[in-house]
Amino acid sequence: MNRVAIIAGGVIFLLIVSLASAVNHYRENAITYKGQRDKATSALTLANDTIDDMKVRQRDVAALDVKYTGELADAKAELETLRGDVAAGRKRLQVSATCPKSNAASAPSLDDGNTARLTDAAERDYFTLRERIETITKQLTGLQAYVREQCL
Repeated sequence: MNRVAIIAGGVIFLLIVSLASAVNHYRENAITYKGQRDKATSALTLANDTIDDMKVRQRDVAALDVKYTGELADAKAELETLRGDVAAGRKRLQVSATCPKSNAASAPSLDDGNTARLTDAAERDYFTLRERIETITKQLTGLQAYVREQCL
């Protein structure tokens, strides 16, 4: 009976050692998987934060774009209104003007002269220049706002 007790004790000891080894193996696997999970969770959180930040920046840039595109459209509309007013004679420009001679055959006097007018080329050039100045001013202002709000 002594021999059976020793064998039974040995089997129980081997069983305890093998169970302890199995538990240790699964414990190490659990620790490894937990580390991988924490790393993936951290990366996912960072990615979500980056996406949220990008969405906010995109909205801000879109708002800047809408604002300055609207201002540019307003400036162009104002320029077209001015162009129409000049063409209709409601407003006058005073650059590179010429006074066309009257065709009427009468004695020369101050009343005989026509009003001063821009040459056609000067008028076109004036409005083209104004349009380009407005465009570049609005674009530059928009870019400066973008740099200040998004890049700094």
